[in-house]
Amino acid sequence: MVSRKDSNKARKSRHQRIRGKISGTAARPRLSVYRSLTNIYAQLIDDEKGVTLTSASTVEKDFKDYGGNKDAAEAVGKKLAEKAVKLGITEVVFDRGGYVYEGRVQKLAEGAREGGLKF
Repeated sequence: MVSRKDSNKARKSRHQRIRGKISGTAARPRLSVYRSLTNIYAQLIDDEKGVTLTSASTVEKDFKDYGGNKDAAEAVGKKLAEKAVKLGITEVVFDRGGYVYEGRVQKLAEGAREGGLKF
């Protein structure tokens, strides 16, 4: 029998390791990324209070394109940055969620930077 590593279990373990080192505050919230096969989600989180300040994803009503590609991820990053700037947030801590920094995660980060967030 061929044994195969559980990639999601490995991702969760990486995420726990990352979360032990970074934390978001009201002044500099954590930009958390979750990537599924068909959609991508991003949130700005204040870990001190345990609240989500704002979020953006490809499942929102105004998003009409397919959510599982790089263009969609970049659009989500720009939308999140736009919402954050309205709240007066310009600096964030990037939490890639245990995912490798390439592809959709990288495009989301680049879109957020283009939108005015610094990290």
